[in-house]
Amino acid sequence: MVSRVRVWLNRTYAENVFFMDQLRRNPSDRAVEIHATHGDADSPVLAAADTADLEPEGLSPAGYVEYALDQCQRRGIDVFVPRLHQSAIVAHRAEFEAVGTALLAPPPEAVAVFQDKVIAYEAVQAIGVPVPPWWRVRTADELVAAVEELEAGGHKACFKPASGAGGVGFRVITRSPFSMVHLTGFPTPYVQLDLVVDALRRADEPVDWLVMPRLEQPEVSVDCLTGPDNRVRLAIGRIKNGRRRGFTLHEQWLGPARRIAEGFGLHYLSNIQFRMFGEKPVLMDVNTRPAGGLHQLSLCGVNVPWLAVQLALGEDPGEVAPPFLGQDYTVVSGPRPLRPVSIPQQRTEAEEPLLPAVPAPASVDSVGSAAAQALPL
Repeated sequence: MVSRVRVWLNRTYAENVFFMDQLRRNPSDRAVEIHATHGDADSPVLAAADTADLEPEGLSPAGYVEYALDQCQRRGIDVFVPRLHQSAIVAHRAEFEAVGTALLAPPPEAVAVFQDKVIAYEAVQAIGVPVPPWWRVRTADELVAAVEELEAGGHKACFKPASGAGGVGFRVITRSPFSMVHLTGFPTPYVQLDLVVDALRRADEPVDWLVMPRLEQPEVSVDCLTGPDNRVRLAIGRIKNGRRRGFTLHEQWLGPARRIAEGFGLHYLSNIQFRMFGEKPVLMDVNTRPAGGLHQLSLCGVNVPWLAVQLALGEDPGEVAPPFLGQDYTVVSGPRPLRPVSIPQQRTEAEEPLLPAVPAPASVDSVGSAAAQALPL
């Protein structure tokens, strides 16, 4: 009898409840048991898991590695998908292998390249992948100089942290004075240059920002599955253009993504994002982890989370082509259940695996995302 596969996701995005759903509905009909940990007791990821723990707060990266090794050993984890402290964890791959756990993450050298966007841009330029013009700024004067140069070329300037993820800290520079216009309607990413300069001059420490032109749509996120041999097994682009979403296999997107994934050894799951600078696609960002929207590739007839777990277990699926490309769609919000108590209930190893607990409707107050057929825009 084929044994169950035990997978752990640590402090991951709420949208990865769909990643977990796909693992359970794998085409191999293999029993999968999912362990999840998070710092928020009300994370829907904890509710979706078979077993769950609250993560201790305040651990250093080294302390977290010790915590993770203990979790893997005690829980009998076969495949660990690390998001939090990924760089520290992958540096100890041999120790995880020694307790029987495969890491579904790239090697430390690959993770290090893409932790800093400036280093990443320099590295991908060196292998011939186009990037937008950029400036690394730490002071108000450097910011103003970069903005003026971009505006002289007819571009809108934006900035984001040199190290960061998920769009945190992204802002677009405007010269429009602050007025009531900015206090009506919904908040936007636009921020007044004079306010930013004033904040920088009053800051206690320098910032570390990347300033670049605001890139245009479409945004294409290429999800790649790459083996430990540095060969891409699967690559599909997800197109975002306003609310409308779709898929692409066009080489103008997939070619550069494969070059990055294979050239830097982005083993297992990575997400490589492009946008338009003028008439040409340029690299926007590289994520060395599964994208939150990875589950949307199910609309193309592929279960990529399961393919990645197979690969991590040494069960190479070979090169995979989607049987079809799904039709255009949009993303809508929907409810997900939460655990009925703040401390996640645990089951013992002696008990039979259970479906995730579904609390009474009164406790359903978590919102996830789901791919749905597109409505007229």
